[in-house]
Amino acid sequence: MVILYDRFNLPQDIFEVIFATSQQEIVAKELIKFMASKKGEIDKTTMSEFATKLHDGNYECILEEAPYKGKRVKLSYNKRQFYDRILTPMKAMGLIDYDLYKKTYRISVKFAQDLAKIGAMWKEKCRQMGIHDSQ
Repeated sequence: MVILYDRFNLPQDIFEVIFATSQQEIVAKELIKFMASKKGEIDKTTMSEFATKLHDGNYECILEEAPYKGKRVKLSYNKRQFYDRILTPMKAMGLIDYDLYKKTYRISVKFAQDLAKIGAMWKEKCRQMGIHDSQ
């Protein structure tokens, strides 16, 4: 997944940086909230139940985004698109880990570690080209 951002207009919310649409942001936030409520880890069956509730329009939550802030709503999101546009990119970026042996999904900090590594790679490339940042 490619993340494009404007460092001078960086949103306050990480989900706005990562996802293209507000609907994707909302669903991703709800997934993380749901996983956090389960101590940061859920099994494959529970993930499927979450996706099915979304698909059927039966997932209820209280949104934090305007104009629905503080309102209880039922979310609807296609199950296939959930896996393709939300869960798979979150796994690929290191926001969520999947343990193949335990068959569980876990919230991960690998995303932050990878961004630090990418920053270090850029600094090294600049150093190799003889560019030394004074900041």
